[in-house]
Amino acid sequence: MKDKRKAILQIFVIIALIVLCAFTTLVGFTKAHKGSAQNIKLGLDLAGGVSITYEAVGDDFSDEDLEDTRNMLQKRAEVYSTESSVVIAEGGRITIDIPGVANADEVLESLGKEGTLAFVGEDDVEFDDDSVPSYDEEDIICSGQDIKNAEANIEQDSQTKQKEYVVNLTFKTKGTKKFAKATEEAAPTNKIIYIIYDDEVLSAPTVNSEISNGEAQISGGFSTYDEAAELASMIRIGALPVELKEVQSRVVGAQLGLDAIQSSLLAGAIGFALVILFMLVFYRLPGLAASVALIFYLVLMLVALNGLDITLTLPGVAGIILNIGMAVDANVIIFTRIKEELAKGKTVQTSIKMGFDKALSAIIDGNVTTLIAAFVLYIKGSGTVRGFATTLAIGIVLSMFTALVITKILLNAMYTLGVDDAKYFGVEKQRKPINFVANKGKFFAVSGVLILICAVMLVVNKAGRCDGNILNYGLDFSGGTTFDITFQSDQKVDDDLKKEIETIFEDVSGSNDVVISEISGSNGLSVRTVELSEDQRNEITDTIMETYGVEENNIENENISAAVSGDMRSDAVVAVIIAVICMLLYIWFRFKDIVFAGSAVLALVHDVLIVLLVYAVTKISVGNTFIACMLTIVGYSINATIVVFDRIRENLGSKTSIEAIQDTVNLSITQTLTRSINTSLTTFFMIIMLAILGVESIRDFAIPLMAGVICGAYSSVCIAGTLWFTLKKRFKTGKQRKAQKA
Repeated sequence: MKDKRKAILQIFVIIALIVLCAFTTLVGFTKAHKGSAQNIKLGLDLAGGVSITYEAVGDDFSDEDLEDTRNMLQKRAEVYSTESSVVIAEGGRITIDIPGVANADEVLESLGKEGTLAFVGEDDVEFDDDSVPSYDEEDIICSGQDIKNAEANIEQDSQTKQKEYVVNLTFKTKGTKKFAKATEEAAPTNKIIYIIYDDEVLSAPTVNSEISNGEAQISGGFSTYDEAAELASMIRIGALPVELKEVQSRVVGAQLGLDAIQSSLLAGAIGFALVILFMLVFYRLPGLAASVALIFYLVLMLVALNGLDITLTLPGVAGIILNIGMAVDANVIIFTRIKEELAKGKTVQTSIKMGFDKALSAIIDGNVTTLIAAFVLYIKGSGTVRGFATTLAIGIVLSMFTALVITKILLNAMYTLGVDDAKYFGVEKQRKPINFVANKGKFFAVSGVLILICAVMLVVNKAGRCDGNILNYGLDFSGGTTFDITFQSDQKVDDDLKKEIETIFEDVSGSNDVVISEISGSNGLSVRTVELSEDQRNEITDTIMETYGVEENNIENENISAAVSGDMRSDAVVAVIIAVICMLLYIWFRFKDIVFAGSAVLALVHDVLIVLLVYAVTKISVGNTFIACMLTIVGYSINATIVVFDRIRENLGSKTSIEAIQDTVNLSITQTLTRSINTSLTTFFMIIMLAILGVESIRDFAIPLMAGVICGAYSSVCIAGTLWFTLKKRFKTGKQRKAQKA
């Protein structure tokens, strides 16, 4: 009786937590509705934001200086949102778009007007009656261009053991030398080095010792972390290579209409219902437990997005919907194990326990490798890459928690309450092992042909496209032209007008890559499309003037750079390479066999190349969603492969003969076949609904993902295990030949 009460209490607590999270998401607390989904920060595409344009002062700057300035402003803007965009326009202008913000003045006050930063010694500064500092230019120790980075941090005082807030400075090579000389002279008498920004003293730290390694720390003057972060921010601003002045600031509306959000949410709801229906039909009682855990996962995800202040874009919405399908994977692995134990004649209670125990290693290894990728991408990436990494990591942690904790509690509670017949859980049918290894040549040939087609298509695209690109790079990657159009006061700016303007741009440019947003506070639209020639710009201007009676001076246009800069792209590539290496090392360490690690990475590369082929053939626009798509495939592929490898490791034991290893591979792939198919199906349910019901930008995200899911299932079943066997056999026979020669 006591156990039954405990079981009822456990179920009640879980349901109560789900209701609480759901209430928080839907309604929130207090009059401000804190915690509700309506308070989640939305990106420019969903809710608009602030657009600020700066212009470089003077003309003594190079294109490289502007690019460096843009990259540094990108990092500054990411303080507000990881989805911020910074682009270079004509005439030395830089435009910053920050989503989720409605008050331009607030951002400008914090962002500041980029001025002059100077480090000046105590003896070289004079103050007037208003405490305004003055100094000679030749007395400047270091300028903003000598600063590499400034970051706020929390450390523990070595003597008092109390928490203190600090700012860590890193100098460039020249700055390191100049700062070392200045601190050497100031240290003996503990003199001050003033940090001055636009005639205002930001900080006046005392020099306690010579600093020769280019790494300094400011401490002791901050009562809160925010104070330290503000100083670090101002130092980073002053470190810009180019001095800027504000030209204009404005609030822009959402780039996508309300119907885009509604259609995506509808797709998610239908896909979610299909996943739950599938789990109930195929897994019976465990499927019910998994469905409850899945609902818990969804509401927890929304609460986490709110609590962690993450900016959500439409691709982010699609990513969450996709994660719902992928979150089922851990449950599928567990339930397959339970059914296998029941087939061996074990009791239901023992089968539940052993099912979770045996599934644990595959779940942990698969998710840890993906977490490694997310961590590296967050550290090395920027913009949408960092935002994607954050959402990915949260999804992984929550899905592991709901599967390993919530599902387990629910199953044990249901068993305690009397649902203890094996028929409610299902019994795995014995299957004759399929000889996958014998067909490895066919599998490798199919993959080889697809990869060859991919290479050919990239070459064909490069030769056939006028821009010489191997893929159809979108606005985020290639830049384009932006138009600001202010209509007459009697012209209604609505969805119908947006569609008419979109058609005009598509007809003239020959591209459907057109992004339109309203300009708040004015009867106008901001339109961004591919780069247009002067004739095309004039044609669009004339058409709009004639059609809508807009005066010429109310139509402004300029070419802009790519939102995803070369540095951001290279950072993303470097991040992926480092992530793959880290995953390889982790798999090597966990499986104690580098052949496992090498095979997993090769299978991953195989999947990425196939998805790249889809982009090349379909001519789908390559933008920020391309990065998110590829990173999703990396996580999905490695996770699917590890499930197969975990079973091979378990079944292999101490077997050493080639025949025994071959039989083990065939048996392991057959045993995990149901999991591979079912996980792919549940994920596919979510993506296919996005492809059917989503707007074009979401469809462009969903189609390659569908290819990635299919390819990931194929590679985990047909490529990964058989490739491991091939390499293992070659490695083993190679060692035998060496032994014979010796």
